[in-house]
Amino acid sequence: MSQPPPHYPPPPYYGSPYGPGPYPYPAPPPTNGMAIASLICAFVFAPLGIVFGHISLSQIKKSGEEGRGLAIAGLVISYLVTVLSIMVLVVGVVFFSWMARELERTGGGAGIPRAQSPGPGGDELPPFNPPAALGANCTYPATATPADKPNKPPRTGKVPTVPATVDATVTTNAGVIGLQLDNAKAPCTVNSFVSLAQQGYFDNTGCHRLTDTRSMSVLQCGDPTGSGSGGPGYRFANEYPTNQYRPFDTALKRAVRYPRGTLAMANAGPDTNGSQFFIVYRDSMLPPTYTVFGRVDETGLATVEDIAAAGIAGGGSDGKPKRPATIKSIRLD
Repeated sequence: MSQPPPHYPPPPYYGSPYGPGPYPYPAPPPTNGMAIASLICAFVFAPLGIVFGHISLSQIKKSGEEGRGLAIAGLVISYLVTVLSIMVLVVGVVFFSWMARELERTGGGAGIPRAQSPGPGGDELPPFNPPAALGANCTYPATATPADKPNKPPRTGKVPTVPATVDATVTTNAGVIGLQLDNAKAPCTVNSFVSLAQQGYFDNTGCHRLTDTRSMSVLQCGDPTGSGSGGPGYRFANEYPTNQYRPFDTALKRAVRYPRGTLAMANAGPDTNGSQFFIVYRDSMLPPTYTVFGRVDETGLATVEDIAAAGIAGGGSDGKPKRPATIKSIRLD
């Protein structure tokens, strides 16, 4: 009698393409999400990429997830971007600090040139021909830097040109300076000056610059910081004598004579008038880009000349007055 053939168990299967079996290949571990986030943040916000990178490495060590290479790449890039950003920031701060020092050294901020050569023939200030829109629309837009002393900007719009003159008295520690403000020629400027004076903006501020050269002799005041760069937080356009020239006229670069006793605005370029002003105590040669808005009486000029006679701190011909000059108040008469 024959025996049935022996029974052998079927061979094991090992997954596709033979189907499931008792010994399938293990699924690969997932990639850590923080590692991916670290690499993305390295290009978007590097400090966050550093944080995510360190978190992901810690998680991968505990869980065995994939993504260690991504986390390390994110960390390296994040650190490089952060270091470069810090270097750029430091270089920027150093550069702007240097620029600020250079501007202060060269009379930056609101000011007047160090010296000017006379134009051909020693030109005079031009005769006044009232522009059609004189005082019709005075505007005082805000500057990028805030006011260095609290104040409210003057009223805008139409400003009357009468009375033609407004009298004011500047009381200083060196004596009294009488002013006659020329409202008929520079109404927007006078409007600003009067507004600041009435608010006490000039009270207890120093005259920070004295210039005594052959071509320019002026005392500059009106900056509450005393640095030469302070202002009221707004600016306004030039008036006489600038408005007697065509825009971009080359004559605007040629020096003219600002006569002794002239009261004019300092500025940092076209239409950047603020609160700083200067008194001409000896005929001076300047381009006609500084608004003339009044005159100083003889008593006031004697006071300014006394300040100038004491000289300039540290010697030289341009700098802080050796004899401190402080405005105690400016009041309308």
